[in-house]
Amino acid sequence: MPKNDLLLRAARRLPVERVPVWMMRQAGRSDPKYRALREKIDIPLERLFRTIPCSYSDQEVEWAIEISLLPRRIGVDAIIVYKDILTPLCPMGVHFRFAPGPVLDSPIRTRAQIEALQPLNDPASQMAFTGKIISGLRETLDGEMPLIGFAGSPLTLAFFMVAGTSPMAASGGVSDAARSVFQLMDEEPELFHELLQRLTQMTINYLNYQISEGAQAVQLFESIADQINLPRYQTFVQPYHQQIFAALDSSAPSILFAKECSYLSLMLESGADVLSVGKCVDLAIAQKEAKGKVAFQGNVDNALLRDGTCDDITDAVNRCLQRGGKIGHILNLSHGLYRDTPFENVKHFVRAAKAAQN
Repeated sequence: MPKNDLLLRAARRLPVERVPVWMMRQAGRSDPKYRALREKIDIPLERLFRTIPCSYSDQEVEWAIEISLLPRRIGVDAIIVYKDILTPLCPMGVHFRFAPGPVLDSPIRTRAQIEALQPLNDPASQMAFTGKIISGLRETLDGEMPLIGFAGSPLTLAFFMVAGTSPMAASGGVSDAARSVFQLMDEEPELFHELLQRLTQMTINYLNYQISEGAQAVQLFESIADQINLPRYQTFVQPYHQQIFAALDSSAPSILFAKECSYLSLMLESGADVLSVGKCVDLAIAQKEAKGKVAFQGNVDNALLRDGTCDDITDAVNRCLQRGGKIGHILNLSHGLYRDTPFENVKHFVRAAKAAQN
């Protein structure tokens, strides 16, 4: 167990001295040290995220480790591996480039393309780059705090693969390209389920590989959840969540992040140990409905960190801690940090979380 095991205890609903805190995208574009390091490295993101089939260097592993560890200096209670949700698609034969967002030259829309996808049966070989990053991080952390691995959910990955680019429009909602995903979902549901099933097995193997290499908790990102109505969620999301969480190595707590998803009763039946809920969910009500079944990762509005003052952030942290309680609660954001979030606000979020519990 790490010296700071607050997150692991909170995930198991065990007593903690204070509620742990970390942030999604905490090692990323809002951090000036990250931007400076990316400028110094000066290689395409697809190489750092390993979405292209090529050999890697020890230097690239060291860069990914260094970036992952940047948030350590601001006092977070966990480190998350620096990579992209698209990373495991590379060994399946799906190769993205970033320009600046992810772009797939040949979207996956036919049965022949789906049947040509390669399984991730040997992640130790196919995902060795990720394994080396995880083992290197564990060695460098030397038990200081937990390490979190992650994967994109089958539906979220399918949206990228079928749309061929980010499914989210700049104004919010889905992009025009993502409408092809709903078309495939509605007109050829059996084919779409075949794609989801292939991605589900890949995700199980990928997350279990991360655990075997040293990830002490894993998070599944359903980043498209806010665009999925209830019937589609029941059909194309829930069964695959349940398959994944039932098949994961239970030695590492599992977290389900479903972006601004209000289907709490379904999330409670997913099998995840922790539910990361958005600002649309009242944490106090959620804790009552869960009846001790799961922990919650609960969630200060990520837009507030970008647009609010330090006083606004302190108030939001205090409200979240009050609503979430001390047992079975991990403080986080409603989604990842925005690129233009002032870094002083990021640091203040962590300071406020700790000051509120002294």
